[in-house]
Amino acid sequence: MLDSLFRPRSVAVIGASTKELSIGNRVIKNLMDFGFTGPIYPINPNADEIRGLKAYKSILDCPDGIDVVHMVIPAKFVPQAVDDCGKKGVKHIIINSGGFAETGPEGEAIQKDFLERARRHGIRIFGPNCQGIINTDPAIRAYCNFTFTRPEPGFISIVALSGGVAEVIHQAFAQMGVGTRIYASNGNAVDVTIPEILDYLGRDEGTRVIVTYVEGLRDPANFLKVASEVAARKPVLAMKAGRTKEGARAAASHTGGLAKEDIATDLIFDKAGILSFRDEGHLIQAAVAFATQPIPRGNRIGIITNTGGPAVIATDVLVASGCTLPPLSAPTQERLKTALYAEASVGNPVDVLATGTAQHYRACLEAMMDDEGFDGVFVNFVTPFFVDNEAIAREIVAVNRERRKPIVCNLMTDPKPWAEVVRILREGEVPCFPLPGEAARAMAALVRYRALCERPARTPRSFGDLKRDKGVRILEKARAAGRHRLTAAECYRLLEAYRIPVARWKTVETPEEAAEAATAIGFPVVLKADAAGLLHKSDRGGVVLDLGSPSAVKRAAQQMKKDFDEPDLRFLVQKFLPGGLELILGAKAEEGLGHAVVFGLGGVLVEVLKDAVFALTPVSPAEAREMLEGIRAKALLDGVRGRPGVDREALVEMIARLSQLLIDHPEIQEMDLNPVLAFADRAVAADVRISLR
Repeated sequence: MLDSLFRPRSVAVIGASTKELSIGNRVIKNLMDFGFTGPIYPINPNADEIRGLKAYKSILDCPDGIDVVHMVIPAKFVPQAVDDCGKKGVKHIIINSGGFAETGPEGEAIQKDFLERARRHGIRIFGPNCQGIINTDPAIRAYCNFTFTRPEPGFISIVALSGGVAEVIHQAFAQMGVGTRIYASNGNAVDVTIPEILDYLGRDEGTRVIVTYVEGLRDPANFLKVASEVAARKPVLAMKAGRTKEGARAAASHTGGLAKEDIATDLIFDKAGILSFRDEGHLIQAAVAFATQPIPRGNRIGIITNTGGPAVIATDVLVASGCTLPPLSAPTQERLKTALYAEASVGNPVDVLATGTAQHYRACLEAMMDDEGFDGVFVNFVTPFFVDNEAIAREIVAVNRERRKPIVCNLMTDPKPWAEVVRILREGEVPCFPLPGEAARAMAALVRYRALCERPARTPRSFGDLKRDKGVRILEKARAAGRHRLTAAECYRLLEAYRIPVARWKTVETPEEAAEAATAIGFPVVLKADAAGLLHKSDRGGVVLDLGSPSAVKRAAQQMKKDFDEPDLRFLVQKFLPGGLELILGAKAEEGLGHAVVFGLGGVLVEVLKDAVFALTPVSPAEAREMLEGIRAKALLDGVRGRPGVDREALVEMIARLSQLLIDHPEIQEMDLNPVLAFADRAVAADVRISLR
């Protein structure tokens, strides 16, 4: 448990300094200024007192019962200091100093040394090369950190490896007048990990929403497990850095080319139920709303405004984010017509006019709270000098405290002359934003989270008709031969072992055998050149479609023998299936996570349009249906301009079976089923490539 780290009874600082501009002095100052409720023990062999506190020569000279020790000393002295802390029974050490693994082999050796000593003593290490923690709980007031933000108590907790970004986020909340709960930035994270902290915050009753910033995941499988458990209890909002690095990972298949460098992190967030953001401003705005507002039942938003333009901007943002603005019900319209000025616009938005009073706002708020057609209320509030704005603020707060539906406010004002209005709304826990777009995005985030909570159960389907042993034998044979690519025959046999439909096929050695195979399969057929070194065969004339006679097949095969100087050249003869919608299914191994499965438009369009979505294995039928809905061209699946729709459930089953194949055979590195031909009554794989790790 990390309770004694985040709720320490006493704190010591090894490396406490009398110099004002030093971390060893700043930590002492922060603890004192923030009102830490326990004793503070500066450790400095050359000082009698620091900031009015008695200084101790060694940690061994301090009173017993120390929960947290800060170390602000050169790296080379840390291992011995850890031993001293062990003798004293210290539970946690926050190492603010740098000079460890981040600096090279020598620092890495010191890091390994102190970590081994800490484990022998049962001490947990936070850091090194980190800021530390903050807990605003009035019973604790622990500012075990050297930063400068002075947060008020609140309900948002922040966890990140990067102290710089974490502090930017923390400072943004402070500037908005929004309190926070727990702050943790653990630097190198050699012991106490982000998943451990997430788990602690998930169990902390004072934390309503967790904000995390991710630059990389050292143990992605563990992060996924913990984050899934935490996100099921409370909102977790995350932002991933490094999305604009050049290019994509080099890979031999289409699937590898489609996968962005950070695709695994995106997929972890999605699978865990984490709300993901690409902009730190949007993340911060959403967290402010989550800290005080209930989760909406749906996406239907009502707007109340006393000026027109900002409501239009909010409408655009809300609708673009998946919200709807339903009309007022007839009873609500009649109710408001009698409550508002005759000139007021009674619709959605409801415009109470610039002269709208506190009673008008209250009438609108109560009407939308009572109207079952609305799930949340967006309030635009401009503060004109000719109305009682403080009274309006108090009415908004009164309805907000009922917590019946979420309220988000676009407060357009000068905070200096209207400071009392700002104070009333802030203390009344109404999330307020100066721009309508910001407020609308905060409301949209609440709606997005509701959608996450209401996702169908993601239970993988089990299959009783699979031939796993056959799959094992196919892959073992390829590996025994030293091959990292399966032959066409091996690929199709593997799919057949998992009952994944494929177009009728046969591999042969000669043009004459190709003609005979085509006759047995039935015309028309496709002829493909098959050799271990042949990739993207269609670009080189290695695929001929719609052959209608034995002689045509034989001539095409003879031409391929002339064009391809491959010692292992064979021919794949396959039933030609015209008219199907060309799609792609595939997979790419993700270290420590299984595979990322891809679905999208296939054929040559896969490289042109890159319209594809990914999901981590295991992929449940519910997730497979979400993948079908996730591509931009999803309308093609339902049929357009006279073209029939496709059998969606056949695709869902194919994805689920492919997921099981990948789980059973983790040695598969990449797989492409391209194209998969989808028809109104079935889906069939027409080409497949598989490579092994």
